[in-house]
Amino acid sequence: METRRLGRIGHDSSVLILGAVALAACTQDEADATIREALDAGINHIDTAAIYGDSEDKLGPSMADIRDRVFLASKVTERGHDAAWASINRSLERLRTDHLDLLQIHSVCDLPTLDAVTADDGALRAAVRARDEGLATHLGITGHTHAAPSVHREALRRFDFDSVLTPWNWKLGQDPAYRADFDALVADMRARDVALMTIKATARRNWDHGEKAYATWYRPLDRQEEVTAAIAWVLAHPYVTGIATAGEASLLRLAITAERERAGMGPERIEEILGGIPDLASPFDERMPDI
Repeated sequence: METRRLGRIGHDSSVLILGAVALAACTQDEADATIREALDAGINHIDTAAIYGDSEDKLGPSMADIRDRVFLASKVTERGHDAAWASINRSLERLRTDHLDLLQIHSVCDLPTLDAVTADDGALRAAVRARDEGLATHLGITGHTHAAPSVHREALRRFDFDSVLTPWNWKLGQDPAYRADFDALVADMRARDVALMTIKATARRNWDHGEKAYATWYRPLDRQEEVTAAIAWVLAHPYVTGIATAGEASLLRLAITAERERAGMGPERIEEILGGIPDLASPFDERMPDI
């Protein structure tokens, strides 16, 4: 699997990042098999979060064997210092490790939330404390919604984050306002060698009532040709260091195959496939759940 330098962090990161939220919907045996499948395919970067059900608990039993082989990232959703500090320490216990390679302030999607986490008693102070005490090596920020790129750009003005995890896919790229915000964020990040990771590469749209068939909160693409086109489009942007895989273990193989086969799909075919999906839409509409 291709690897790309994770900005100034320096890790040669697989372009697919195991989205470990998928493990929360699995048994422990299924989770173990998913982790093995990811590592066997060349994935060396795992992303989870305290808020992702019991995903950290599901990862924990594997850490004794794989910790030195993976770049491990988790996230904290609490907004205040004390609650965030407690969450960070719980994550380490659940993951059975003494440090995270990347600790991310999660789901910062609007300016009031950014104000809260960057306040004197906010979660960022707990993250910096974790870094200073050796519990985390690098710090990042994540978010959803159409406002995420502009909010993350403001976040970089306030603090020198090492990484940003923000939405990017073909459909969002067709929105002139979103693309302008995203391009401005990319320019700022590249100037400072900040790592750019992306989410929602294979999002199709939000679920219609009663149709949910996967653990993902959005309806994902689930045909190989479409998944390959979606991942090929995102990875055609060389400044994207990685894509978090969908939060459904059964879809991991589609992503792995897509990464392997994307070189054989040219730009015109990518546009033809993705432009031909009639219900392809942003998942960030009024039906988006609170995540």
